[in-house]
Amino acid sequence: MYNTHIIDISKKIAKDTAVWPGDTAVNIATQVSINAGDMVNLTTLTLSAHTASHADAPYHVTSQGLKMDQVDLLPYWGLAQVVTAQKKEGSLLPEDFSMYDLSLAPRLLVRTPAGKNPYNRFPNAFPHPDPALSDYLKECGVVLYGTDAPSMDALESTTLPGHQAMVRNKIAILEGLDLGLADDGLYELCALPLKIAGGDGSPVRAALRRVD
Repeated sequence: MYNTHIIDISKKIAKDTAVWPGDTAVNIATQVSINAGDMVNLTTLTLSAHTASHADAPYHVTSQGLKMDQVDLLPYWGLAQVVTAQKKEGSLLPEDFSMYDLSLAPRLLVRTPAGKNPYNRFPNAFPHPDPALSDYLKECGVVLYGTDAPSMDALESTTLPGHQAMVRNKIAILEGLDLGLADDGLYELCALPLKIAGGDGSPVRAALRRVD
């Protein structure tokens, strides 16, 4: 049975939203305005596909991977488990989740200390899944890994082993979530990406509904 209360786990997209260092800054420009005598309000958005809470398509890290308009939507909607990782930075391993049964739900959302950063400040360091964790999650039947951290890999990584392991294990990726209001437990997740032709990622409006 589902609780009717919906928890928004999306970070805000605003002009001051923090982005990956060197990525496109957010711009929200008013084109026409009712206050200026126009019939409607109309804005133009300029932003990276990896702004705020977003999905990574496999194409993001491999030229042979599925693009955003090709991915299966099933991983982004359904039963999910929220868990907490205490490690402030570095690789997350299976033993960091030894207190949880990670087979309870096919979608895993990981709260980390990185989630305490405000939406307009990019963290200098954060925890990220080790390839060994990705392999373990596949054994547990996990099809999606979401996190409040900004990436599957360390800020300085050039080989992206965390991303590559998720793609190899066919585990969908959500990054930059806001899990501050979601206690550990089971939920229904809805975090559908946009159908962007040839896209390597997409912002999502992610939400949870508690499973009682």
